Order: sequence, then structure tokens, then C-alpha cells
Amino acid sequence: MSFLWDDLDKISEKASFYLERVKVIQSNIANVDTPNYKPKDLVFEKVLNEQIQLKTENPKHISPEVKNEVNKKIVEDGFYSGYDQNKVNIEHELAKLAESSIMYKTLIEIIKKDFGKLKYVISGR
Repeated sequence: MSFLWDDLDKISEKASFYLERVKVIQSNIANVDTPNYKPKDLVFEKVLNEQIQLKTENPKHISPEVKNEVNKKIVEDGFYSGYDQNKVNIEHELAKLAESSIMYKTLIEIIKKDFGKLKYVISGR
């Protein structure tokens, strides 16, 4: 029965990441006029083993470590410097905001459709 929720857990985890990233980017945009402010970004380090199944055909191969946790960390993301040493590039931040918002909304729609399918199956129509 857990196979029903495995994909849903991964999708909701990714949606949670994008929601947190939107909040960090909104903070950057809010501080666009703050002197010496360095923008931050939330990075998402996924484990390669989730996307590519590695094979060990030879006994001398190193077996891959399987990690299920997702590492998220906030990093400084400044590359632009204005007259007041503010490193926020508003166009860059708005592009990241649009990308993260679209990804979040798409993942939420996928979750809604999965629940809709589940509801359809349960109702027995």
C-alpha cells in the first residue's frame, strides 16, 4: 500500500522546496534597496542514485551509498553590485521567482490530479 504514497511524498517534498525558495527570493526582492545586502538562494542537492540506478557488475566496483535525505541549504547568490554595494539584481530575482512559482504550481496540480484519481477509484464509478 505504501507504493501509492511514494511518488506523492517525493512530489510534495519538491513542492515544499520550491515554496521555501519562493520565500527566500521574496526576501531578496524586499531588500533590493538595502545597502550591502547580499541575496540568498536555496539550493537543492538531489542524490544521483534516485535518478540513475547504478549497477555493480564487477565485485571490485564500489557500491553506491543510497541516501534518501534531501539536502537544502541557503547560499549567497550575489553577482551584481550597485552604487550602494547591494548585490540584488531585480531581473535575475524575478526570473528565479517566476521559475520557482511555476514549478510549485505545477507540482501542486500533479498532487491534485493524483488525489482526484484516488477519489475516482474509491468512489467506484
